[in-house]
Amino acid sequence: MAVILAILYLLLAVRQNILCWPAGIISSILYFFIMKSAGLYMESYLQIFYVFMGFYGWSQWNKVNNKFFIVNTWSGLKHFYAISLVLILSISSGSFMHSYTDAALPFFDAFVTWGAVIATYMVAKKLIENWIYWFVIDTISILLFISRGLLPTAFLFGLYLVIIFFGYKSWKKILDIGNEITVK
Repeated sequence: MAVILAILYLLLAVRQNILCWPAGIISSILYFFIMKSAGLYMESYLQIFYVFMGFYGWSQWNKVNNKFFIVNTWSGLKHFYAISLVLILSISSGSFMHSYTDAALPFFDAFVTWGAVIATYMVAKKLIENWIYWFVIDTISILLFISRGLLPTAFLFGLYLVIIFFGYKSWKKILDIGNEITVK
């Protein structure tokens, strides 16, 4: 059920359908228990973040009067800050998890978790680069999930890579249309 709802979330997000958020919230609640039982503690607590971000994203997308709102982009400097933050948090929390818990692959777990925090925020703000961040995060996540025997979830993330490609293309088209309108 968690996998099905996660796929539904992403397909609806590609189409900019606000119903992606409730699907994501329910999937995240289910995945909290799955990740915790697999010893991926950062991933399990990431699911709690996803629930809160689900409500945040839902409220952000609900503010818009029309069906779609403009896709945005970040400057190179904002990406530098975002990636630096992900790396610093990953090293520090990975070190903590390595030293004080029995966490499986704590540095990879931390990296995909903190990367997902930033990427989820980017989705809520409709930043096109979220798709690129997710591609990197999900590729690493596949290896992480395979190593923990979570094959259905690894398969899900493989599907994500395909959907990400189409999501990027769809949002890029909207971004380009928005840029044409502002130039005219």
